[in-house]
Amino acid sequence: MPSLEALIAAPQHDILLVVTQPDRPKGRGQGIHMSPVKQCAIAHGIEVLQPEKIGEPEFVRLLRTRGDTDSMVVVAYGQKIPPGILNWPKHGVVNVHGSILPKYRGASPIETAIMAGETQTGVTTMLMDEGWDTGDILLQETVDILPDETAGELGARLAVIGARLLVKTLDGLERGAIYPIPQDDSLATYAKSLPRAAGWIDWGLPSDVIVNRIRGCTPRPGAYTVFRGIELKVWKATARDCDPGAEPGVVVEMIDQGVVVATGTGRVVLESVQPSSRQRMSGCDFARGARVALGDRFELPAQP
Repeated sequence: MPSLEALIAAPQHDILLVVTQPDRPKGRGQGIHMSPVKQCAIAHGIEVLQPEKIGEPEFVRLLRTRGDTDSMVVVAYGQKIPPGILNWPKHGVVNVHGSILPKYRGASPIETAIMAGETQTGVTTMLMDEGWDTGDILLQETVDILPDETAGELGARLAVIGARLLVKTLDGLERGAIYPIPQDDSLATYAKSLPRAAGWIDWGLPSDVIVNRIRGCTPRPGAYTVFRGIELKVWKATARDCDPGAEPGVVVEMIDQGVVVATGTGRVVLESVQPSSRQRMSGCDFARGARVALGDRFELPAQP
């Protein structure tokens, strides 16, 4: 969305059309909703196309009937772009990716970087090819990951940076001032799509690893534990590097910030949680409502 808004605001670029996912059911009533991208495009009088699969030959033919185009931009589209489209624009298909490639190719670069304990990441613009995030690098910008930043917060920040870098990239391609650089495949790492199980909290892990997992899985797929048979989503937690004082998962202390739980090495303070079918609340409010006591235990959710 920030990328589309940035291109609309850049007078030197004319947007021929926007391709986005089909409208989907959403919310309790499962009403059909337009994506923010579609809403933005319509508000600015830009044509919108919504193929179920972008690789369908009929859609590729339809797209190419629109005539010559300088560049095509892909941001978080979620489908592989077929050769018939990759070879269409004069300057190629430009992708905005949330990592410093070739590190963290794949579907979850932001989440995986946080879970790995990285302190830096960034944005890459690249020319798409038939691989997954394997194309030549155009421009990159590195940023620090803030200590308590979640994947959602970092993603929002990188989206703004990526939008600015995208406009700069297209300007450079038009001037012939950017020279694509092949990626070094030997340095590549991969960030796969995160299943729901990626957010299950293993209390036997070190406290910093647990907190990084919670940050990386927030808001999706979400970090979970189980208390007295009820699933509990953890929105925010902090790590304490100290003697756990008990077996992993056991409540060892109640403080103003929340519930303190022993881990494999250290302790974790649960500051913001959400019981199943309830609203998000502070760790203290949860402890009072659930009458959490010292010695109580948080468990690992059952495997499907």
